[in-house]
Amino acid sequence: MQVLTRPWGALHYRCDGAPGGPAVVFANSLGTDLRLWDALLPHLPPGLRVVRFDKPGHGLSALDPAMTIASVARDVVAVLDHLGIGPAVMVGLSMGGLIAQQIAAARPDRIAALVISNSAARIGTADTWAARIDAVRGQGLASIAGPVLERWFAPAFRATPDLALWRAMLTRTDPAGYIAACTALAAADLTAQTATLRLPTLCIAGALDGSTPPDLVRATAALIPGAAFQVIDGVGHLPCVETPRAYAALLNPFLARHCHV
Repeated sequence: MQVLTRPWGALHYRCDGAPGGPAVVFANSLGTDLRLWDALLPHLPPGLRVVRFDKPGHGLSALDPAMTIASVARDVVAVLDHLGIGPAVMVGLSMGGLIAQQIAAARPDRIAALVISNSAARIGTADTWAARIDAVRGQGLASIAGPVLERWFAPAFRATPDLALWRAMLTRTDPAGYIAACTALAAADLTAQTATLRLPTLCIAGALDGSTPPDLVRATAALIPGAAFQVIDGVGHLPCVETPRAYAALLNPFLARHCHV
């Protein structure tokens, strides 16, 4: 197990693939841990150095009650510093997409190319996040699991036994960590910062995404000159889980251009 000590506690991260290969950093969504990307990894090109991490209060990472999108971005840069990794391609999904945008804006020297997946420069409103925080505080994560899973996955996937595993991942998340992340999302509006980005960018949406619909992802792509926008049909908010082959079919050509694989 790989751990980096941060001012707030232990950050769990993991490296897979070729130690000396071009680095790709994956940042996952609210209510998930680094296993979000497990199904995708076998479909990535060989020779990559894949870096994943658990956000504070998720997976095996300690809680940072003062977490913000900017603070998690600094945590990711600290991991890259610790590993001696130069500019990397960063793939961020949902909350991870905001983290990726923040790093690209604040530390453009660390990000060679950017993938914004099922994410936007702003997600939700202060009121919608406040309502979710109140529900979790009052009734626990199980009380919101049904609606969240409906946004995460298309009906066909929700009919499979695999759904129970994702429900377990969500409901076993530390409620304090989940609330801290919701608070960070409520405060995050990266529209102005994202509009300054000038780097190769791919934006990916799921046609049935109930959290960040395609039009929201498309509007974020429009902020970045030259950004590509792609939609995967028949999937929800976590296409790397539902259709890893289709996801890799969009991601791998981008990696080939910008990772030199």
